[in-house]
Amino acid sequence: PIYYVNGSPHIGHAYTSSQADILSRYKTLSGRSVAYQTGVDEHGEKVAQKAESMNMDPKEFCDGVKREFDDMSYKLNCRPTHVVRTTDSSHMEGAQAFWRKMEENGDVYKGAYAGWYSVSDECYYNQGEVEELEDGRKVARESGSEVVWREKEETYFFRLSAYTDKLLEHYDSHPSFIMPASRRNEVVSFVKSGLTD
Repeated sequence: PIYYVNGSPHIGHAYTSSQADILSRYKTLSGRSVAYQTGVDEHGEKVAQKAESMNMDPKEFCDGVKREFDDMSYKLNCRPTHVVRTTDSSHMEGAQAFWRKMEENGDVYKGAYAGWYSVSDECYYNQGEVEELEDGRKVARESGSEVVWREKEETYFFRLSAYTDKLLEHYDSHPSFIMPASRRNEVVSFVKSGLTD
């Protein structure tokens, strides 16, 4: 699991970490080579907002919360193979190499986006996914998180729409690729309905 460090770890983090550790140990005992990787995502608006609300530098804030996550793992006796921080130079180098490869392939392009945005979900929602409460606030139906309208935010898009046919061909030539099999029709139908960037 990769966790946002906008607050201290809670029972959900402990549960997820424990489950990942259990699965890692089980697979190791079954004779498989296992890489149990976890870490923290130290980027994002909500992390920056939390650090600012505490009058702290974002990196200093993340360092403190990361220590709390390390302490949680120690107390739970979780033994990850590798712990990643998105501010680690090795992570940044890997992410930059991946980005350059996507650029070379023409898979990313610059555009602008406007819509309902939830800081806590770090997600845009379309009009049909938003509802207005009695007090006038707008929230995402899915999460209940408050949303605000953002006008023309410049961003990069992944050209997912270019992969519709390739994905469908892959599903056809590899029938067991979608697991569980009971979800195959749902996934294929979703992809056929048109992927958006």
